[in-house]
Amino acid sequence: MNTIEEKCQQKGVRLTDQRKTIAKILSESKEVYGSKDHPDVDELHKRVSALDDKISIATVYRTVKLFEEAGILIKHDFKAGKARYEINDDHNHLIDINSGEIIEFVDKDIEKLQNEVAKKLGYKLVDHKLELYGSKIKK
Repeated sequence: MNTIEEKCQQKGVRLTDQRKTIAKILSESKEVYGSKDHPDVDELHKRVSALDDKISIATVYRTVKLFEEAGILIKHDFKAGKARYEINDDHNHLIDINSGEIIEFVDKDIEKLQNEVAKKLGYKLVDHKLELYGSKIKK
């Protein structure tokens, strides 16, 4: 997986020192906090402030929006009221409606089906976002 800095270079997004710090925190978030980590702007600002307390929450909002518009980050709401962000790579989510647990997964059959549906309707799929919501089956 590419880091956000690498994705910015590929897409021609200029990185100031503050943007680099925000990109670093986002790129490392899954390593540090686990695969279920999808920080909102407030949480991201808290993490960024630990490295550089001069970065305002407004700067975090603007940077996240810039990264999202460039296709570097993807925004999720997971029906929880707060927008959450992560690197835009190719995976899907299953959200437990009772616990809020977010499970990331990749399924080649789903990927194939999405492309087939787009093609059948006369389109070439260029991006997608799949969020499944469910409750754990009691055994």
